[in-house]
Amino acid sequence: MESANHLNQQEYGAIERAPLPRNMIENSMFEEEPDVVDLAKESPSYHIDSDDVTYEPRSSRLLVRGLGENDMDEDEEDYESSARLLGMSFMNRSSSQRSAASSYTRQQPSNSCSPLSTKTTAVGVLILVLVVSMFMVIYFVPSCTFTKKGCQKSNSSMSSIYPISTSGELFPWTDLRLPVSVHPVHYNISLHPDLNSMTFQGNVSIVVLVVHETKNIVLHSSDMNIIKVTFDDKEYRFLEYKPWQQIAIKFPEDLKKGQYVLKFSYKANLSNSYDGFYNSSYVDTAGTKRVLAATQFEPLAARKAFPCFDEPAFKSTFVVKMTREAKYISLSNMPKIKTTDLNENGLQEDEFESSVKMSTYLVAFIVAEFSSHSKNVSKTTVSVYAVPDKKDQVHYALETACKLLKFYNTFFEIEYPLSKLDLVAIPDFLAGAMENWGLITFRETTLLVGNQSSRFDKQLVTSVIAHELAHQWFGNLVTMRWWNDLWLNEGFATYMQYMSIENVFPDLDIDIEFLNVRFKALAKDALNSSHPVSTFVSTPEQVEEMFDSVSYEKGASILLMLNATLRDGEFHKGVIEYLQNYNLSNTESKDLWNSLSQVSKQSLNVSEMMNTWTVHKGFPLVTVKRNGPQVTLSQEHFLLNAENGTDDSLWHIPLTYVNDSCSVLRSCKQVFHLKDKEATLQLPGQVKWLKFNFRSDGFYIVHYDEQGWSDLISALKVDVNVLPSEDKAALINNIFALSRLGKVSFRQVLNLMDYIRNETETAPLTEALSQLGQIYRLLDKRSDLNLASSMTTYIESHFGSLMESQSWEVETSVSKMTLRSALLETACALNRPNCTTQARRLFDQWLASNKTLQIPSDLMRTVFKVAAKTDEGWSKLLGSYKHSIYDTEKRKMLEALASTQDVRKIIWVLQKSLDGSEIQNQEFPLVIHTVCRDFAGYLYAWDFMKENWEKITQKFPIGSFAIQSIITSTTSQFSTKTHLAEVQNFFSSLGAKGSQMRIVQEAIETIKHNMRWMEKNLNTLQSWL
Repeated sequence: MESANHLNQQEYGAIERAPLPRNMIENSMFEEEPDVVDLAKESPSYHIDSDDVTYEPRSSRLLVRGLGENDMDEDEEDYESSARLLGMSFMNRSSSQRSAASSYTRQQPSNSCSPLSTKTTAVGVLILVLVVSMFMVIYFVPSCTFTKKGCQKSNSSMSSIYPISTSGELFPWTDLRLPVSVHPVHYNISLHPDLNSMTFQGNVSIVVLVVHETKNIVLHSSDMNIIKVTFDDKEYRFLEYKPWQQIAIKFPEDLKKGQYVLKFSYKANLSNSYDGFYNSSYVDTAGTKRVLAATQFEPLAARKAFPCFDEPAFKSTFVVKMTREAKYISLSNMPKIKTTDLNENGLQEDEFESSVKMSTYLVAFIVAEFSSHSKNVSKTTVSVYAVPDKKDQVHYALETACKLLKFYNTFFEIEYPLSKLDLVAIPDFLAGAMENWGLITFRETTLLVGNQSSRFDKQLVTSVIAHELAHQWFGNLVTMRWWNDLWLNEGFATYMQYMSIENVFPDLDIDIEFLNVRFKALAKDALNSSHPVSTFVSTPEQVEEMFDSVSYEKGASILLMLNATLRDGEFHKGVIEYLQNYNLSNTESKDLWNSLSQVSKQSLNVSEMMNTWTVHKGFPLVTVKRNGPQVTLSQEHFLLNAENGTDDSLWHIPLTYVNDSCSVLRSCKQVFHLKDKEATLQLPGQVKWLKFNFRSDGFYIVHYDEQGWSDLISALKVDVNVLPSEDKAALINNIFALSRLGKVSFRQVLNLMDYIRNETETAPLTEALSQLGQIYRLLDKRSDLNLASSMTTYIESHFGSLMESQSWEVETSVSKMTLRSALLETACALNRPNCTTQARRLFDQWLASNKTLQIPSDLMRTVFKVAAKTDEGWSKLLGSYKHSIYDTEKRKMLEALASTQDVRKIIWVLQKSLDGSEIQNQEFPLVIHTVCRDFAGYLYAWDFMKENWEKITQKFPIGSFAIQSIITSTTSQFSTKTHLAEVQNFFSSLGAKGSQMRIVQEAIETIKHNMRWMEKNLNTLQSWL
């Protein structure tokens, strides 16, 4: 599944790598204070310029520009924190009670009594003890103790082992994972969605195979009203345990081995969230509201559409029948066999072919009013569907899907096994895309491309299509056994999307984007809150949290490293072996390594090497110390927050390196395998300098001794092209990371950055802008105006000439567009006059042409953001946003609308994207991320998230990528004790599901790290900037 976060990631390459892509496919806890508007109840109307709209975030009372945490003493901090947690009214009550109590204890009665004698005191105490003892016996001993029958012994051992079902009976299963005694073989699913009442009726018949004698069948079901259950045509009662979304049918005797038929009749509501069988709507260009129903089952939501064995290993075949009104079409995984008129109010039933053997999360169906275009590739009909208003935007996706399908058919040496492949643009879809076998669903932004779109926009669409098509083999044909090995699906699909585009669409310069996502994965994996690539998961929340940077980008990164290590096409051969060996089956990580080991002719033990990269969390820091021809290499865990101590993890690292005699060509690369804590490398002849991790193909960071850094920096200052662009970007990335770790001073960072004035290549320049942008935003959020201003001056002094030299005309090179977008967005954000003037000129010309003038797509967001700074520009953009049918354009407009400095507009955008009234819910994570980038909005966004947490988690599942993105966006730029306490207190107040989310631990860890970095480097920044 392509997470929505990956979308943001590509769009925010300029100064900050935002959290972004796929499957994604992702209550006010405090008593309201009288001066705060409850946004859930009092959302501003469309006319938001009314003076009646007021909103004051709680944090803003503490941290406004010019008022930092040091302006309060500890008593004030404690009071403010308590007031937030408990509510002001409680504080007032407790304060008055304490005052009354204190007053009482200080009063001295005028006539005090004389003390009691010792004897009298002893007798009184004895009587009191007897009375209290009798009371305790009467109160605590069950009343049945005093009857003739006495008390009956309860079956405490059984009730403590087995959970209690909704009926009050014991539920006959004690695990979140289903028993393996019964396997599904085939499903017949009949559904009738009513798009007027937003409900559906269902009947499912499951052929099951009993492989071990059992008295129970346990499977999944969620949020449905089951009317009838039959087993081999005999009706049975069922038990339900809602916390685990399980139902069970109990039998009086053991079921013998063999096949049986289990049937369910049920009703349910179409889901209002983005999972299960959910309802969606959109308004067409004529102003008519249209409705549809679509599915999103990964990871755990097939159970919301039909009772099923909802685990990846329970593969089965499926036949789907869909009843619909005649004005709609229906789609499912397989081609349609026939349509039958039911003669009931004009209803029709579509029946689809029996599917290939697959997991439940890959089942899909849609009922909607869509149009399509099709094309044949080999034995497969490829079709792209969209709403009728956008049917002319499907052509690029159709051509791209056909080219990639041909490539994958050849590369994998196994042809796509279905006779049709549908790609469908869903108007309201949370994930970036979802790889349902034969029926891939997409956000409109990730599939539809206007006729005037540039390669810059097409790069995103191509990436998502390449990812989802790769899943037809990695994930669909061969599926991970359980979600702990999700990376086998997502890591492989991510790696293949970049590899395939390099081969099929070399003009899209995808290598720069792949380098960026590897840097992103390193940043996430450097935290103690990270997790191994393959890790234990059991609860739904833990499964949702596996859809993260580690499973996607790190998974892809270690595959890149392995491919770069193996020779003679062995990686390619091993992949084919893996797919052929496990066709239509389920696998674990070891199965992949074994397949690669079988084809490798090297002495390298693939399983031994790669296990060190999948079972350990994090990655290694390699330290290089040179003494003449002798180089000492050592490894340790790169861990930004080592509060809990270091570990003794060791990785088998295929170290690559080049030197001054040969440093650019791939043939220059040499390899040294570092398996131990320390090893020695002997250099031949005279070598001036060494650069390790050639082209950043390895997933590790390298630190050199003082002379090693000095030699590399000097070499770059002499000849800026002495290294490939990937290596220069990696040096920048690594030295900033080492500064955060405390291994190098920030002076050393600035020393390297001096060379950047002569740099012209995209990868190192965008990486430098990204790193400096992160520091600038931290300074800005601390209200450190002097340092923020100094950082602005520093950025302008190093990049100003490049900013001024950029063209504002149409560009064709994706690499140049990527660089121009980063430079000019930064320039306009820093209010450089030439940039803002040019942006306003383009916007005015666009309006004057009735929006027919083409603004270069890589500049569109920058132009719109500048326009949104004025009331008139913001209003015109809002009108354009509402009526545009081009989704890449709309998304850039929305980012501009959310980047406003006007607090009332910020509140309006946040509220409308959460309630879905004028901005789709799917855009809420993007909106909150955009608002948080600027000083004007980040405190409001944090308070808005806290006060609307219950609503947010009703729309986006706990642990989902959307929730991860929201939490990261609202907290990642905090760097004070006050904000750390707020974050800790808020998530602790949510209970286990809040505080135990991995993303919450990551947020807290990030804030602590920001605090330490600022404390350590503020003086350096003040003296050097």
